[in-house]
Amino acid sequence: MTTPLPTHWQLRSTKLVLPQPFAPLRRPLVMGIVNVTPDSFSDGGRHAAVDAAVAHGLRLVAEGADLLDVGGESTRPFSTPVDTDEEIRRTAEVVRRLARESGVPVSIDTSKAAVARHALDHGAEIVNDVTGLEGDRAMLPLAVASRAGVCVMHMQGTPATMQIDPRYDNVVETIFEWLRVRHEALCAAGIDRERICLDPGIGFGKTHAHNLELVRHAGRFIDLGCPILVGHSRKGFIGKSLEESRGRPATEADRDAATAGIACRLAAAGIQIVRVHAVGLVRAALEGFQW
Repeated sequence: MTTPLPTHWQLRSTKLVLPQPFAPLRRPLVMGIVNVTPDSFSDGGRHAAVDAAVAHGLRLVAEGADLLDVGGESTRPFSTPVDTDEEIRRTAEVVRRLARESGVPVSIDTSKAAVARHALDHGAEIVNDVTGLEGDRAMLPLAVASRAGVCVMHMQGTPATMQIDPRYDNVVETIFEWLRVRHEALCAAGIDRERICLDPGIGFGKTHAHNLELVRHAGRFIDLGCPILVGHSRKGFIGKSLEESRGRPATEADRDAATAGIACRLAAAGIQIVRVHAVGLVRAALEGFQW
């Protein structure tokens, strides 16, 4: 790791202090997942009602989440898009209440500019877009005008097509270069460098082997010189790896424990933000890792 780690991520109206190797805060920040969907791959339907979603978000903060990511559309493999009005209906009140009650920054996980605009109007600080701000032509102008923090992810294809035979000559270097070029394009379009976070997109248009390579070489992305977020939580490659090593299907608890272990590996590589479901478990693992 030769490139200095960024010290902060500038959001719309606040600044997230990021971990540094020899500072009091050395563990990655933990982004808690709040899925307001009936069909997400891991927890679809559990928190689809507004009160349940808000309660879940507040519980994640109590467990140690540093920020929350609210999503109203599943991006699991082979999923189909949700109507914009329906996505707004699912997320708007959840974002508004969590922005007011949680005490931590709230992110909207969407690729639709109208959904993002509604969430920003209701207190969201971050737009987390799995299409890298390319899926909706109105998203980039919105990001520039709103001065929100943005998380830009790599995905090969779309959620409906991404797992149909994904191929790379070198998955780490290909994604590194895509993120580098996309980062420069967003800066040229008017987004401040300090507002951009990058995500290599584990599980989005990658095979089991590709995902393992991304975990093993996550430190490569530090050379991009901006905050790096990794969302590996409960992903299929974790279940497959555990099943191969144990000879039995992995439970959700197994996947959460492995998620925490990978989070520690990512921390050692210099990754500054991890996006997870089991916040309390991951937060405790990371705190123990830094002692």
